[in-house]
Amino acid sequence: MDIDINLRNDKAGLLAYFRSRANEIVSELALLYSAADYKKKASALNKAIIQSKENLLSIVEETAKNQHWTNCEILECVLMITYANDVVMLESRNAVWQYDYMAFSRRVGELWEPFCKLCFKYPTTRIASFIPPLFSEVKASLTTEIATYIDRLVIKTEEKSQLKRYYDKVWGLVTSGEIQLECDLHFTDGTTKYIVDFKSGFGSNEKGNTNRLLLVGSIYRNIETENYKCLIFVRSTENNHYLTTLQNSGVWETSCGSDTYSKIRRFTGFDIHRWIENHVDWMNDFAPQMRETVTHNDLQNYLIW
Repeated sequence: MDIDINLRNDKAGLLAYFRSRANEIVSELALLYSAADYKKKASALNKAIIQSKENLLSIVEETAKNQHWTNCEILECVLMITYANDVVMLESRNAVWQYDYMAFSRRVGELWEPFCKLCFKYPTTRIASFIPPLFSEVKASLTTEIATYIDRLVIKTEEKSQLKRYYDKVWGLVTSGEIQLECDLHFTDGTTKYIVDFKSGFGSNEKGNTNRLLLVGSIYRNIETENYKCLIFVRSTENNHYLTTLQNSGVWETSCGSDTYSKIRRFTGFDIHRWIENHVDWMNDFAPQMRETVTHNDLQNYLIW
């Protein structure tokens, strides 16, 4: 396969390349796994197909650097490679272990987040990634701040100690351990630091995740030394009361569907929605067997990006 800037428009060539790679991988795995080990075989197949994508991307990035491609040109190539690889990965897994609706909806949802995040890896704007703070650091800073405030109060030493004990009890109620402040994406535009959580959709089992996001968002909101803003990017426009809870919390700014793509364009400078409309066509790009599975099990709605 020729590695040049024209890859960004060569969907057919990339699909053919990854299908050939998948056939090679399946042949190798047939020597390692029996038909009864289809779950292990499917897992190994997914990993190998993803690795073939990473190998191609590393060559593309090296070529792009040598030929001085723009970030937009690199991104268009990377998106096409990623999408073609996703198509073949879904096909190959289905051939080994046919998808049911739960596994299929979850897998397609999992593919959406890293796909969108590529826009932030190759932006045309001046955004940059940053390392999120550790909870231990935030807790220590807030504890010092409270302790300093209490020490300045004109009250007895005993009362100061009691207030500090009460403060420690509150931390104990909040958590019995460390809280993960790292989310899906962290970037800054030089003025504001954005914390982003991607979500394919809010279904029936989101209580735990919602409570965690409320806690994490509240912690970021109370870090006064930095200007943090928490965002939730949702693919689906059909969500439930858990998203409404986050929308009404005052700590997370949420967007769904086309609004999410508008936000991505605003921050990165790339119109990912237009790219998807022009290039993503799952049903026509799938091989016949995969297309039959999707149609027979009525899975088309899960392919709406």
